[in-house]
Amino acid sequence: MNASDRTPADLLRSALATDPARPLVTFYDDATGERIELSVTTFANWVAKTANLLQGDLAAAPGDRLALLLPAHWQSAVWLLACSSVGVVVDIGGDPADADLVVAGPGHFDAGLACSGERVALSLAPLGRRFPQPPAGYLDYAVEVPSQGDRFAPYAPVDPDAPALAVDGIEFTGAQLVERARADAAGFGLAPGSRLLSGRSYDSWEGLSAGLYAPLAAGGSVVLCPYLGELSQEGLAKRVDSERVTKTAV
Repeated sequence: MNASDRTPADLLRSALATDPARPLVTFYDDATGERIELSVTTFANWVAKTANLLQGDLAAAPGDRLALLLPAHWQSAVWLLACSSVGVVVDIGGDPADADLVVAGPGHFDAGLACSGERVALSLAPLGRRFPQPPAGYLDYAVEVPSQGDRFAPYAPVDPDAPALAVDGIEFTGAQLVERARADAAGFGLAPGSRLLSGRSYDSWEGLSAGLYAPLAAGGSVVLCPYLGELSQEGLAKRVDSERVTKTAV
C-alpha cells in the first residue's frame, strides 16, 4: 500500500491501482449457504455507487453522522468505505436519534425510525436482493444503488484529521484509523496477498479491523464468516483449505 494513504478511501484507491483483479472481500453466510467474492474492482464499484447515493440522493456532507445498524457483512464493508469516501462519520451501532442518517438491517428498522434524517434499509438477502416491500420510512438500498454512477468524486476533499469512525465509545480520525489498521496488519503478520479468515463481529474495533481494515491496509484480503463459531472443526479446516487462508481471527 502507499505510505501516503491517510484515509480508508485512500487505501482502497491504492489497492485498485496496484492489483484490481485480486479478491478483497469473500463473504460467507452459513445460515443461508451464500458465498460471494468481490474483487478489488467490484468492491470499489459498489463503494463508488454507494458514495454517490450518499452524496447525491441523500445529501450527506463531510462531518455528518451515520448510524450503521448492520452486522458483519460485505455490504456493511461497502458502507464503511463509502462513508470514508464522502467524509461521513460512521457510528457503529449508534443512536439513530443522534444521527443525521441511518443505515439499518433486519432487526433494527423500528429503532432506526428515531432518526429524523434519511433512512436506508438493507435486506441482507443473498445477492443483495431488494425487499418485496421496503420497511415503512426507509429507502431500499437494493433499489436505489444500481442506477448510481460507477465513479465517485467528492464535492470537497476529505480531511484525514477529521472524525471518521466511532465504535465502542472511541472515535477515530481517518488517519488514526489507517495507522491502527497498519499496526494490526503487522500484528496479524499480514503481507500483500495474505488471506485473513475472520469470524469476529463488526461491533468492535477488533472485528472491524480483522474484517476489513487490516487486510485492506496490508494489501491482502478477508474471508468474512460471521457464523464461523458454528462450523465443526472439520468444516473450519475445509474452509481454511478451500479459501487458501493464511491467518485467522476468531
